[in-house]
Amino acid sequence: MTRRTDTHPDLADPRIGAPFFSTWRVGTPLRQRQTVEAVAAAWERRPWPADGLLGYHVYTAHDASTLLHYSQWTSEQSYEAFVRTRRQERVDEIDTAVPGIERLGLGRYRRYRSGVRDGETRVPGCIVLVDIEFEGPDPDRQRAWVDAVFEALESEPAPHPGGISAHFHLSTDGTRVLNYAEWESALAHIEALSAPGDGIGSSTAQWERVQTWPGLKSTTVSRYDHALGLIPD
Repeated sequence: MTRRTDTHPDLADPRIGAPFFSTWRVGTPLRQRQTVEAVAAAWERRPWPADGLLGYHVYTAHDASTLLHYSQWTSEQSYEAFVRTRRQERVDEIDTAVPGIERLGLGRYRRYRSGVRDGETRVPGCIVLVDIEFEGPDPDRQRAWVDAVFEALESEPAPHPGGISAHFHLSTDGTRVLNYAEWESALAHIEALSAPGDGIGSSTAQWERVQTWPGLKSTTVSRYDHALGLIPD
């Protein structure tokens, strides 16, 4: 069966071969809450749909309008089988409960690198998603840019204590990098952004290199609260 959990997902679980992220626009805080409960109801009343699905998590955005969905699949083949046989019945039930949901697309990724402090045990109070888009596909550029971010982090003279972890994912089409970052609180992230420098990080040569990388097209930062976790019982 399907079980609800408040535990945050382990993004570095080595079994995850196909992490997927998607966004739904629902419009208002009330509809955010209604949609989360509709998702929970549609899933909890049914058996867990596939051995290849390790976990499914939903987050409410601080923009009060959207939801983030993060699913942990062992392979894309497992996901495609779910789409063919088990997905539509869940979608139909959710859309009946909350009409007018706008699904903005599914992003297919592979986790590349994660950074977590040794001995870290804090429970995240805020999830920050940083979406980096490049001009055209280039897998080598994706990896090189993430490596440059880690160099900047390692040389950072004043890291903000509110950061817990960062998990960098590369889109399978070669055009984007997604950083799923865990923070102690939204306030801690806001304070880090307001510190001297452009974004997270001090005014160092390493951070300037990251921010002016050739082919870097756009950066979008969004904050979320973990609202629902679903796992096999």
